[in-house]
Amino acid sequence: MKLKLAQNSIFAILLRSSWWISALVALVFLASAQAVSNPLITTFLVFATVPFVVIAIIAAWKQRNIPSAARVERTADAVRAMSWEAFSAMLHEGFSQDGCEVTRLNGGPADFVLRRKGRLAVVGAKRWKASRVGVQALRELNTAREAHDAHEGVYVTTGEVSEPALAYAKANQIRFMSESELARLLPELSR
Repeated sequence: MKLKLAQNSIFAILLRSSWWISALVALVFLASAQAVSNPLITTFLVFATVPFVVIAIIAAWKQRNIPSAARVERTADAVRAMSWEAFSAMLHEGFSQDGCEVTRLNGGPADFVLRRKGRLAVVGAKRWKASRVGVQALRELNTAREAHDAHEGVYVTTGEVSEPALAYAKANQIRFMSESELARLLPELSR
């Protein structure tokens, strides 16, 4: 049986928050334990810090590769300023370093085919600068996904995704690679 935390429990909220918040709560409990003269309350407060320390460690582990907001913004600015040739070369290199076998496609709605551990994905990246993503571009990518018999489609964007586009993507095995994923894939752009 898998343990599932209630969505709004204090521990679930702390797991979604920055790791240092849980560490701060643990420090408050430890400081309170030092200030209290009753040994029973002191013992309780010391043991009460344990779950918060564990949550801080788990949250830090989960957040270790998540880029900061400043890094995401620097990457997005750099990507928007690039030409297609430079951006596609960076993507090719980033996907390769991420462990994918990359095949560049010429023309059509898909720009790359990625292969990793027997799974295939097609990537559409030419419209990365578009301010809003609509369903038409995703339909074209989905056609390419089906033509290549790929497991999923990946649409690279630095713009806003419309609600109909989100629904279409969810129904057709398409995921979005947004600014935060680009910052993770292309760390050299944010330095």
